[in-house]
Amino acid sequence: MKSNLILLLICALIGLSFISERVLSLVYPSYFPSPSYNLSQNPLVQERIDLGQMLFFDPILSKDLSISCASCHSPYNAFAHTDHDLSHGMNDSIGTRNAPALFNLAWQETFMWDGAINHLDMQSLAPLSHPSEMGENIKDVVEKLLNTTRYRTAFYKAWSDSVPTGERFLKSITQFQLTLVSATAKYDRVRAGEDVLSPQEAMGYGLFKDHCSSCHTEPLFSSYGFANNGLPVDSILDDHGRYGVTKNPEDSLLFKIPSLRNLSYTFPYMHDGRFSKLNEVLNHYNRLKPGMIDESMLSRSLNLSSKDKADLISFLMTLNDTAFVFNPQNKYPQSLQVISKN
Repeated sequence: MKSNLILLLICALIGLSFISERVLSLVYPSYFPSPSYNLSQNPLVQERIDLGQMLFFDPILSKDLSISCASCHSPYNAFAHTDHDLSHGMNDSIGTRNAPALFNLAWQETFMWDGAINHLDMQSLAPLSHPSEMGENIKDVVEKLLNTTRYRTAFYKAWSDSVPTGERFLKSITQFQLTLVSATAKYDRVRAGEDVLSPQEAMGYGLFKDHCSSCHTEPLFSSYGFANNGLPVDSILDDHGRYGVTKNPEDSLLFKIPSLRNLSYTFPYMHDGRFSKLNEVLNHYNRLKPGMIDESMLSRSLNLSSKDKADLISFLMTLNDTAFVFNPQNKYPQSLQVISKN
């Protein structure tokens, strides 16, 4: 009995040692703040990242096997969607919001435009169970994975157990999403002393710091808080933002502040995708007057000239991270390219 217990302890220690040797570090620039996500609770392991990537791109997660996470979060759009204002789901369902881009998630504490989800591990449950998106439930997803040979194999490689569970499923998707770090734009090269802003970009940077930085704080280019963007409520969508979650009148019309990184790839803009061009966004904010939104966000009218807007857009283009957007490691995984029932 005692020898069996000792043997079990030795096996457990070997297993822990094996995991610790495989743990990866989240790579990000020194000028980034510390991540909000507690990596000690879900340490990065390559096999788990690979499994999460498989799950992210596989329509097996949807009820009718037609929609994957990547259907609304395309890697070629910085993991946002394109071609339509609002997200689309199975059976040609149309959602009520513009699918947000997915990058630098390790630094975010709330998710969705209204902050309805407060932990990255739980975020995947929202689209998975929404009837206008994937229309599935985690119990049935786990069952499908258990009945699929390649997933039993992938779960064994990742978790040393071929049996999928809800927790392992969610943590694996999280691991892949945690690796989606966008930090190699021209702005980042400038911060690293490897490049310089052009005169026009520098003028735009000055305008950004004067007019935009209170919400879109560097270096992530969002505080990831909530703010009133000054848009009138769409009479059909009737979306009042965070108020729908908290029922606090002070949260009415507050929406999560998106990052300004990768704007060339993440259009359309705003929570309902009503603007397709950056000039439209700037014209909207240019028309706002103090008192129309929180004064801490807009203490004075912008009064941007045509030249100002061109300079500001020139700077915003330095936040485009083509190395991230076109990184082949973030694309459809080869493990899903073998057509098989299993």
